Amino acid sequence: MSVRVVLATHNAHKAAEFQRILAAAVPGLEIVAYDGPEPVEDGASFAENALIKARAAARHTGLPAMADDSGICVDVMGGAPGIFSARWSGRHGADRENLELLLAQLADVPDRLRTGHFSCTIALVSRGTEHAVEGVWPGTIAREPRGENGFGYDPIFLPDGEGGRSAAELDPERKNAVSHRARAFAAIIPSLTASASAS
Repeated sequence: MSVRVVLATHNAHKAAEFQRILAAAVPGLEIVAYDGPEPVEDGASFAENALIKARAAARHTGLPAMADDSGICVDVMGGAPGIFSARWSGRHGADRENLELLLAQLADVPDRLRTGHFSCTIALVSRGTEHAVEGVWPGTIAREPRGENGFGYDPIFLPDGEGGRSAAELDPERKNAVSHRARAFAAIIPSLTASASAS
């Protein structure tokens, strides 16, 4: 049995991670690239935004659709940047500017208070049903970027249990096994498997 699922993102980095994580997890799953319009992400949470994108892709393609919304949440900042992570500096997708602004905002914060986490919610819209699951990757915020792998805030995020390495210093296989996105995928796989079985 197989199922085709449209991946509702135009972010090439995210799409590559989705493909790598799902390749072995759901046999028979065919990921279809999404080339439709991007909806306005005006939700108040990761789950709301993920569902907005998945619903739009499902309507546009007629296929089951999967989307994610994710970001970095800093405890001392009340969970910010949160859903505004991708446009924290004012322009969507300005990774370096976003990272540098966050570091500047945390410049006077002592190490013991630099805790936070990456959060990812994945939504699946299929045949009139909707599922949204969350994955959380706890850690701390470094004082300067480190590493060449990953994207976004990865160079300044030090995940718990990784020996002080930043997310950008982990090899892709390790990151894809332990990240917030990997944890969300683990939670959504039963719904993907059910979709495959029903097709």
